[in-house]
Amino acid sequence: MSIEVKVPTLGESVSEATVGQWLKKPGEAVAVDEPIVSLETDKVAVDVPAPAAGIMGNWIAKEGDTVSVGALLAMIEAAGTTVAPAPVVAAPAPAPVATPAPAPVVASAPAVAKAATDGDAAALSPAVRRAVLEYGIDPATVKGTGAGGRLTKEDVMAAAQAKAAAPAPVATATVPATVAAGPGRNEERVKMTRLRQTIAKRLKGAQETAALLTTFNDVDMSAVMAARNTFKDAFEKKHGIKLGFMSFFAKASCLALKDIPSVNARIEGDEIVYHDYVDISVAVSAPNGLVVPVVRDCDKLSFAGIEAAIANYGKKARDGTLTMDDMKGGTFTISNGGVFGGLMSTPIINPPQSAVLGLHRIEDRPVVRNGQIVIRPMMYIALSYDHRLIDGREAVTALKTIKEAIEEPTRLLIDL
Repeated sequence: MSIEVKVPTLGESVSEATVGQWLKKPGEAVAVDEPIVSLETDKVAVDVPAPAAGIMGNWIAKEGDTVSVGALLAMIEAAGTTVAPAPVVAAPAPAPVATPAPAPVVASAPAVAKAATDGDAAALSPAVRRAVLEYGIDPATVKGTGAGGRLTKEDVMAAAQAKAAAPAPVATATVPATVAAGPGRNEERVKMTRLRQTIAKRLKGAQETAALLTTFNDVDMSAVMAARNTFKDAFEKKHGIKLGFMSFFAKASCLALKDIPSVNARIEGDEIVYHDYVDISVAVSAPNGLVVPVVRDCDKLSFAGIEAAIANYGKKARDGTLTMDDMKGGTFTISNGGVFGGLMSTPIINPPQSAVLGLHRIEDRPVVRNGQIVIRPMMYIALSYDHRLIDGREAVTALKTIKEAIEEPTRLLIDL
């Protein structure tokens, strides 16, 4: 008995994905709910679990293929069924292979491109098509080792290696031979993941659509650092979570957003949509790129609730288990480039939001206090905003409110 493995529902407005990596090979045993393939969507990577226990059957979709919701990915056979194992391809040599010189190439680039799009080659997967064009290989001259004799990316790479290792023919033309690039000047082409492509489109779209402007200020972190040092042990003992700076800035942002509603709003057509709640998107660095999970009802959460939510999202981002629901919505974003050592930046808003707060590294700097030059732990903060909706006065006031709340944390307690 065979069980079909299909592309699951990927979330609202997501209709297709890219096959990122097969986690099980044909012939291997699989347990029920065990991840067998990873799909890359516009927002997250999704592991598809096995719907039943059995033996992994042949792959219907290959790595790099674009698949729609409901499309057939593979089959799972009943235990005891014999499945032809995936072909073993010799690993490529560790040293990168230099691109062959144009002279010995058998087929011209236009001919290869035509071969990759005509006839039997039309069944080639996107990954194989890219490899054929990149290495200048005629697919008709390569024997496929995939299911049904189909070409695989490894077949093309092996053919390219064999061609590079073959003795170069004696040149008969008068044109000087192309000199091969010296050591240390190799290049590698890697297709952008679907997530990275989406990030690129959204950021570029934000620049083209919104009237972006950034205002800056600096914050004396002395009071927050003193409060954290005083209460961090008791806080962790009571709540089971470490007390960080992000909860202070999240609470300070809530204060500013309540005072300046336009910073927490968005433009929709010819209307402005105001929110009476604060859902803060927190930029988190994941292995596949930047993601922004949402801490919902941040204005109603305690410091411990905010820290716990952020810590949970950070773990899920590292493990690759973030879901669509984790990143849906958001009315305002906080991005902390300071954890990477950034001194100053102009963050880009996360559409359809209208503003983003950028945090940066803390460093001791000389400042004037009561006519005296003293050393204080200072941080630059930046607020990028959509000038179509938010005026300069409102942006500066919001950033100033955040600064004052951080420098005098008591303001957070008395809502001032």
